[in-house]
Amino acid sequence: MNFEFSDEQNLLRDQARGFLGTHCPMSKVRAVLDGDEPTDRALWEKIAELGWTATAIPEEFGGLGLSYLELAVIAEELGRAVAPVPFSSSVYLATEALLLTGSRAQKEKWLPKLAGGETIGAFAMAEGPGRTTATNLQTTADGGVLNGAKAAVADGDVADIAVVVSKADGGAGASLSLVELNADGVSIQPQRTLDFSRSHARLEFTDTPAEPLGPPGQGWALVEKLLDRAAVLFAWEQVGGAEAALEMAKAYALGRYAFGRPIASYQAIKHKLAHAYVKNTLARSNGYYGAWALNANAPELPLAAATARVSASQAYYYASKENIQTHGGMGYTWEFDCQFHYRRAKLLSVNIGSEVQWQDKLVRALEQSNAA
Repeated sequence: MNFEFSDEQNLLRDQARGFLGTHCPMSKVRAVLDGDEPTDRALWEKIAELGWTATAIPEEFGGLGLSYLELAVIAEELGRAVAPVPFSSSVYLATEALLLTGSRAQKEKWLPKLAGGETIGAFAMAEGPGRTTATNLQTTADGGVLNGAKAAVADGDVADIAVVVSKADGGAGASLSLVELNADGVSIQPQRTLDFSRSHARLEFTDTPAEPLGPPGQGWALVEKLLDRAAVLFAWEQVGGAEAALEMAKAYALGRYAFGRPIASYQAIKHKLAHAYVKNTLARSNGYYGAWALNANAPELPLAAATARVSASQAYYYASKENIQTHGGMGYTWEFDCQFHYRRAKLLSVNIGSEVQWQDKLVRALEQSNAA
């Protein structure tokens, strides 16, 4: 079986890389990092014009009706560019939640707006430090009214709608709700994370009107399914970032001379870059497996998603760290671009659960697979 992308998908990659090379150079990322704007609105509008936000949305709801393989290709290039836009929150999470659980009326109302980029979505699950589970949720959704708070919601301060995980009516299980963030009773407080080229916010809800998404009390199973699907796409972002970090380190090592020769000729540097290459190759291989399982909606998706997520998190962190080390003392300075990949690697590694959580998921998926 050939897991690699087709010629058409590779052409899409070339086009996406060329577009982002022109419209999202590192100076754009630095402008968001240095400035007061939480995201690059102009870049987001251009991405929406290209139809990337509509990639996997069915045509009947205003999308392009393409496969998740095309979306994985786009995710990789966005990760390579460290794009400062709310693509993952809106496309991998909010849009997917509506596709999985929304009623036909909800899909007809929101999916065309998400496809066109005029509406930005967010996913609100965590409420504080530690692992979020169905049993420790404090946010409540009773009778179509939401109360509680969510912390470090990615793109929460630029989003128009949020999919919120809460206790179900009566406290049995979890539920998903769709909330318009301009509604009464919503308080939005921006929060700064390690990578502030991607904005985050604390969302507080006080008697806020909310629409239920999916069957009440069955939300946690839907959350698990949603995170598995999103994990594959996040993994491809991490693969793209890891390869860009390795290329940055290689280019610097070839051009930096010490004692009359390029530092790339020294064994210590060779070993660093070789180890990064091995991790990146493993992550890409697992990414292919995850993309196939996602696109085919295969029973192996939980296993494939956890495998892709763990290996991509490890690869991106290692490549971003060794990129800084290869640059030496200069790599730690604000003027160098190494920091962008390190910041994004750390952020993506916890964006939908820590590496430890995904390792636990991987072990459980392997146990279930072996038992079967």
